[in-house]
Amino acid sequence: MKRSETRATRYNLAGRLLHWLMAVMVLSTLFVGVGMTSSLQWRPLLLNTHLLLGVSIFALVIIRIINRLTSPSPDHPEDFSPWMAVGLTLAHLALYGLMTALPLVGWALLSAGGYPMPSLFGWALPALLTVDPRWYSVLHLTHEVLAYGLFGLILTHLAAVLVHAWIKRDGVFSRMTIGSPGQNR
Repeated sequence: MKRSETRATRYNLAGRLLHWLMAVMVLSTLFVGVGMTSSLQWRPLLLNTHLLLGVSIFALVIIRIINRLTSPSPDHPEDFSPWMAVGLTLAHLALYGLMTALPLVGWALLSAGGYPMPSLFGWALPALLTVDPRWYSVLHLTHEVLAYGLFGLILTHLAAVLVHAWIKRDGVFSRMTIGSPGQNR
């Protein structure tokens, strides 16, 4: 078979770059979010950073979903059981779902709280809701719970990656690395 007819051994370069860029951005956003709740002095700067990252993540997750749907994914290792494949699919759906939902809930939260909408490259986002303290309260709690859920899912994802990289050594980690994977190139 020609290379173009064989199954990909790695995610495409755009997918890998988006993965690592978004990993840094999502973790930064989570930690900035925690920081802004505990620091009055730095809150304005942290809030602006959190909002800019949130809007950027939302834009990038749309691009990432399109890339994922239009590019072939590498096959699972031979010892990957059907339940592991289902678990991986559900974990990826949850990650994409949370990376999409959190910015939307945050956007609605700002709207319900009457806060100015963040802008990205000079374009201000429209308010999603009218000012409503009850919706603000519900959305604030929802945003917080989803953020903790995303953090937990990231830790689970990281644990699975480390098992594949350090214990199984089955090439799963190299599917998402940026550098030269040796034979997987």
